[in-house]
Amino acid sequence: MPRSLFGRAALILVLPVVTLQLVVSIVFVQRHFEDVTEQLSRELSRAVNLAVDEAVATGIDGVLGVFPRAVDDAAEPAENLRRWYDFTGIIVIRTLDARVRGLEKVELPDDKIVRLYIRRNGQLWLVSVDRTRSSAANAHQLFVNMMFFGILMTLIAFLYLRNQLRPITRMAEAAEAFGKGRIVRYSPAGATEVRAAGRAFLDMRSRIERHIEQRTMMLSGVSHDLRTPITRLRLGLSLLDDEDREPLERDVEEMQRLIDTFLDFARGDAQAGPPEPVDPMALITSIVEDAQRAGQNVSLGALDGQGEAALRPRSMRRAIENLIGNATRYGTQCRVSANMTERSLRIRVEDDGPGIPPEDRESALKPFVRLDPARNQNKGSGVGLGLAIAADITRSHGGVLRLGESDDLGGLRAEIVIAL
Repeated sequence: MPRSLFGRAALILVLPVVTLQLVVSIVFVQRHFEDVTEQLSRELSRAVNLAVDEAVATGIDGVLGVFPRAVDDAAEPAENLRRWYDFTGIIVIRTLDARVRGLEKVELPDDKIVRLYIRRNGQLWLVSVDRTRSSAANAHQLFVNMMFFGILMTLIAFLYLRNQLRPITRMAEAAEAFGKGRIVRYSPAGATEVRAAGRAFLDMRSRIERHIEQRTMMLSGVSHDLRTPITRLRLGLSLLDDEDREPLERDVEEMQRLIDTFLDFARGDAQAGPPEPVDPMALITSIVEDAQRAGQNVSLGALDGQGEAALRPRSMRRAIENLIGNATRYGTQCRVSANMTERSLRIRVEDDGPGIPPEDRESALKPFVRLDPARNQNKGSGVGLGLAIAADITRSHGGVLRLGESDDLGGLRAEIVIAL
């Protein structure tokens, strides 16, 4: 079965037309043309036999409108002649061959004449009669007309079918773009059911947009409310002695960092802006260079492919930086590579750490999940949001974050795959 809706609808359209033409052709040919042709050919064979007998016996020609004439043996063709599409000619030759005495060859050069080469008493006779006496005239025109008008009406139906499916395609494109964070202009069109689905999609998109806007406003207020008491704590701690102040200030800094991380995850891509054409290779190179300047053991691997992709550079930078931070926290070295084709963008971040067991990789992408066997918490103070944030950003670009095992480093391989 075709995978597309257009292909399946076209198949539903074409199958009945082709089946109907085949059935009509077979039934009509067998029950009309074959029967009529066979009956006419039998009558012609009787007339030819009588006319040739009279010509041989008495020399009289013109019996029943048949005019035999004696010819040389050299005039006889090597084999029967029939055009490849002359289907009734098969029946004519078969019937005449069975009923005309001494018949050696039959020629059916066109739709106007039938030539019979008959040998009687060692003499070759040529009989030329009108084709209408052996079969219905222009029988193949029925098939030509059926094929021509069948193809013509099928093409017209294809045009109407494509116009009916175009609104569904536009709605699918708008839904796919919205899944990648882009708003594409769309207005419902087409049949009543398609318009209803389109209006339902627009309503759903509006509700999601309002929900994102309300969540962003709420998080902005929460962020402001939480930072205010933390600022007061810092001011109060500044009045304490150094010996008592330093541990408490570290706790406040840790609290501030955790709150910022939670808000970044909850905020998602709401403030990242629309996608824009970005050179992924240049972006990755810049991120790796910034990490190296910050003292992280990060190396740049192979960067295959070139071109631009529709990305949110700030969000994608944060996702890659989170993966690099995880890799350097739990391993001693990290490598970033990328591969870009016409259809996809793949960004790999690999490390030589302990990795994540296959059975825990799905859970590792969930928020606030920390896997003690795979990630030693003593090596970092993460809250289990690094991979979750990277996965959420990847999904907002219409991609997926896959976890695996690095082939040469032996640790975790985090791969961002985005369809272009």
